Amino acid sequence: MKLKILRIMAIIIGLVGTTLFNRFMEGGALFMSLILISLLISIYYIVKSILNIKTNVDVSIKTLKHINDSGVLGLAIGAIGAFTGLITSFDGLEASGQAEPAIIAGGLKVALLSPLFGLFTFSVSKLAILILRIVQNKNTQNDTI
Repeated sequence: MKLKILRIMAIIIGLVGTTLFNRFMEGGALFMSLILISLLISIYYIVKSILNIKTNVDVSIKTLKHINDSGVLGLAIGAIGAFTGLITSFDGLEASGQAEPAIIAGGLKVALLSPLFGLFTFSVSKLAILILRIVQNKNTQNDTI
């Protein structure tokens, strides 16, 4: 029974991982990689803030700004990627001379992948900031009591 469940989980993880990787590559390697770097920077500062939350509250508070900045950077890069993707799509339409729905839909899909990933990066950073502020406030209240 356990082996069957593990096989099913492996298949699901493989499908999801393959799908995410394919979407990542469809979104354009340059912009998606820059957004991924921004996400990794956010995660680095989130972990740094968590590790310092009990011992050094000042460092933990200062890292919140870095988390916010890297999340906003991911969102901005995603928006730039969307506009670049739309311009590329319109160039393709102009070159073909035909406005086929498949060409338009494909171009819009690719153009929307980078802002979606940028929005995900922004959401992760904002959620982490919210949680860290709540924990920091509880820690400072407990220290004063």
